[in-house]
Amino acid sequence: MDIKQLRCFLAVAETLHFGRAAQSLDMLPASLGRQIRLLEDRLETRLFLRTTRAVSITEAGAALIEDARALVASADAFEAKVRFVRKSEAPVLKVGAIDSAAAGLMPQLLKLVREAQPGLEVQLVEQKTIHMLPRLLSGSLDIAFCRTPDVRDPRINFRTLFFETAVVALPDGHRLAGQDEINISDLADEPLIVPDRRSRPHSHDLTIKLFVEAGLTARIAQVAEEKQTIVNLVSAGTGLAIVPRWTARLQVPGVTFVALSVPSGTTRSKLILAAAWARGTRDPLREAFMSVLERNLDAIEATA
Repeated sequence: MDIKQLRCFLAVAETLHFGRAAQSLDMLPASLGRQIRLLEDRLETRLFLRTTRAVSITEAGAALIEDARALVASADAFEAKVRFVRKSEAPVLKVGAIDSAAAGLMPQLLKLVREAQPGLEVQLVEQKTIHMLPRLLSGSLDIAFCRTPDVRDPRINFRTLFFETAVVALPDGHRLAGQDEINISDLADEPLIVPDRRSRPHSHDLTIKLFVEAGLTARIAQVAEEKQTIVNLVSAGTGLAIVPRWTARLQVPGVTFVALSVPSGTTRSKLILAAAWARGTRDPLREAFMSVLERNLDAIEATA
């Protein structure tokens, strides 16, 4: 049974006037009349007799008033209980993060949030950018830390935080493992493991652009989707990989991470990390969470 239709029925029954009933419910008379017709169709009986001058309730309508009031009162009590339960629960913020942010940003940020907002519970979901953005629009995520897509959905707000620097993942025994920095020219003849561009376009393009700008061609030995898989393949000797610096926190045995040397001032060798949320929404939990991040952004960026 549609509670909205029952509310409309009771409003008309009490006023015997569609205009005043509609005004009491803050709706248009035409919308009110449609709800009454739908209810009558569902019950297969006339509830009101309408003329151009007056509205009167039918015998069937009069017989249903008390039951309708009981149903509406029960629905009101149910909604009140839900609001009470929701209010009594610890506030939960649903946060999405790409893998490197989950490994590098979130451990630092969650510690700061617990100190500044001890009552705020964070539910963390690790996913790729392409999967998180639809979840922001559906409401199943409140905020996401992701890469900014080439074509931005106008329904989503993106706040650029900083650029993640790149490092080279290579086996411990590799000839370049002992260097302080590695140049792209050092990787000219090395087999490379790159992310699948369909699911990780930014990380894939990072590697390819670095080689193109150096006048070289990347020698791709293996394509893989997950960062953990890529680092494990490096450990197995399949090849080297250019990955975000925070990937080093995965700490896979047998893998060394060495800084990648690039021309100063360029961002092409870096990956944008942004916070994203549904545009036009207000969320006190998200705003409290972001305020902690904003206050500590410089310190966090220094580790990226």
